[in-house]
Amino acid sequence: MSQVSLRRLAKRFGSFTAVDDVDLDVREGELVALLGPSGCGKTTTLRMIAGFIAASGGRILIGDQDVTDLPPYRRNTGMVFQGYALFPHMTVNQNVAFGLEMRKVPRAEIGPRVAEALRLVQLDHLGERMPRQLSGGQQQRVALARALVIRPEVFLLDEPLSNLDAKLRLTVRVEIRQLQQALGLTTVFVTHDQEEALTLADRLVVMSQGKVQQIGTPTELYERPANHFVADFIGRSNFLAGTVSAPGRFRSRGGLDIAFADDGAGPRGEGVLAIRPEKASLEAGTDAGTGANRFPGTVVFVTYLGAATEVRVRLASGEEVTVTRHNATPLDDPRHAAGDLAPGNPVTVVWPPAAGLLLAPPPA
Repeated sequence: MSQVSLRRLAKRFGSFTAVDDVDLDVREGELVALLGPSGCGKTTTLRMIAGFIAASGGRILIGDQDVTDLPPYRRNTGMVFQGYALFPHMTVNQNVAFGLEMRKVPRAEIGPRVAEALRLVQLDHLGERMPRQLSGGQQQRVALARALVIRPEVFLLDEPLSNLDAKLRLTVRVEIRQLQQALGLTTVFVTHDQEEALTLADRLVVMSQGKVQQIGTPTELYERPANHFVADFIGRSNFLAGTVSAPGRFRSRGGLDIAFADDGAGPRGEGVLAIRPEKASLEAGTDAGTGANRFPGTVVFVTYLGAATEVRVRLASGEEVTVTRHNATPLDDPRHAAGDLAPGNPVTVVWPPAAGLLLAPPPA
């Protein structure tokens, strides 16, 4: 396996810049997810690595080799497409063998390598079937085997789970991760699904409008987002706009006086305080109590999600926040999350100073 390095990689379509000076190093054996909304440049970046789209600027290196101007078949990358791209008139064996035949691999070697690839994805018993005879999950595994059989230096996956139903996606993404780790594959994975990226990747690259917003581990991006966009895109956040009134003190536009853990690195003056919904808690009634960051409010909306309940609260300041309560107690227990939650009920929202992260305001 080899590492992948992007150096000021850019792609322009006329006057539109789809990818804007991206710098990235994917370490050998690492799985890196390119994550962002539709149109952010993640798939264009992946296709430039594969060689299907020519770069407008910058360089692409696989190992020590500059492959920027090489055609796809000379890059030794294995690509899995969003729509599988299986040949409908070929059997599973023939689909998997296709890449080896195009590379003029000796016929005596093709059969054992196809069998090995199908065994890796647990489809060695279905080699004679046609794609139409397979489920969506099985077709995805054939696409994986076809990419693996050429023994690529770099494994590229473009939204490979988007055509699967929700339950099957959970199963297949675990299988992909286990396979990637077992084989030590250097992998770049494109997705718009934040949960998928958080569970699969060693590191995430969050993109917006062609630019990299932040690179880091799932924990780093979730706990210490670099800006408003990342905090909003990775997970969910409550955002309170206002001003830093003193070290460790933030006054929201609605007049809340909020304590936060001030490391001095955030903006001074105007800013935004981000609080994750699960880091806040609710108490019945509006007893002021003692301690920092206790704000009375009224329940506006309640969403039951099975494992958790999301509660939207309008604070006395007029601002609204969402609090996530985990449903750890039985339904008939008076402490159950739904027990004291109904629109119109008075509650107190509480969060520790460490839960508030100070960010610069989003661009206008």
